[in-house]
Amino acid sequence: MVHEHIDTVDALMAHYVAGSLPEPARVLVESHLEMKSDHRWLVRDLESLSGEALEDISEAAISERDARLAAIFASASPAEDVPTDLPAFRGGFPRAIRNLVGYDVDTVPWKTKLPGFKEYSIDIDGCEASLMWIRPGRALPAHTHKGTELTLILDGAFNDARGRFGPGDISIADESVDHRPIAEKERPCIAFIVLDAPVKLTGSFRQLIGDLIG
Repeated sequence: MVHEHIDTVDALMAHYVAGSLPEPARVLVESHLEMKSDHRWLVRDLESLSGEALEDISEAAISERDARLAAIFASASPAEDVPTDLPAFRGGFPRAIRNLVGYDVDTVPWKTKLPGFKEYSIDIDGCEASLMWIRPGRALPAHTHKGTELTLILDGAFNDARGRFGPGDISIADESVDHRPIAEKERPCIAFIVLDAPVKLTGSFRQLIGDLIG
């Protein structure tokens, strides 16, 4: 997803501040910050430190100055900063996800992939970005990852061997994680997922068949 390995949410926040994340991953982090306040102050502090570091860098001539300035002025306006005093999240999709996919929770053109499992996906910036809907109590097939998988829970929750992930939580999984997410029974689990490589199914053949059937 980036040249450096990301295995913690704090590291993900640092890459967000540095501007090194692909667009779907940036949207995922921005949506997390809208939904939960946990990392807003960390992001603000990292931005302040980055600004101080820039001020200490010696001046240098810019090559192709006119072309670079023209590209900057022709680019889209940057997204607004996520303030630290946002009101409590009220449901639906966060603004950044709505802008990326063009839908809200009640208008997504879901495609059924498995019984009790629906998905809507787009490819952008070298990643597959997906919205996922899992029926209450359903288990997804056990799998590991050939790259990095970022998952932001939008509604409901799932559990795996690492613990519980609820609304606003981010799950980071890579080749070191072999898991079998199970949606909680109270309500469907809806999530936004960013993958930079395919997943690899694991587990026994019998369990795989059962999970595929649902």
